[in-house]
Amino acid sequence: MDDMLIAGSSMMEINNLKTRFSAAFEMKDLGPTKQIFGMKISRDRSAETLNQSQELYTENVLSRFRSPKTVEEHDNMALVPYASAVCRLMYDMVCTRPDIAHAVGVVSTYMANPGKEHWEAVKWLLRYRRGTSNTSLCFGKGKVTLQGFVDADLGGDVDSSKSTSSHRQWPKI
Repeated sequence: MDDMLIAGSSMMEINNLKTRFSAAFEMKDLGPTKQIFGMKISRDRSAETLNQSQELYTENVLSRFRSPKTVEEHDNMALVPYASAVCRLMYDMVCTRPDIAHAVGVVSTYMANPGKEHWEAVKWLLRYRRGTSNTSLCFGKGKVTLQGFVDADLGGDVDSSKSTSSHRQWPKI
């Protein structure tokens, strides 16, 4: 059984497509989408907004990554799932959490040779995600306001003592 998500700006066109599909294939309409690819989708029709969050996905991921509790677990530090955790954070970042982009970019530079402090940073990010798992992207109508923040960190890269932020010319909107 395969699932299909149909989205569009015209309910008339969506219903027309469903009618054509049901004439050609055996299908069942499951109604409005509530979850896809681990993302929870909710709508507020009166406010004309759609929210997309990864709260359930985040809880599932975080249950797999925890700090070592015993001496044996500490000895197995070489076996920590660093790359797997960073990849999961990248998925979060791309789908619904652009707020973690910089931090994920920094920890991803150590994928080939992470140290204990890098693993601690990844665990901090995972804890941050747990604490903010109900944060979501909200899409709606109306005037779009672009907001940006800069943290000029000067010597933020502890390995090279160079700045990890850079001067950017933002396009005019």
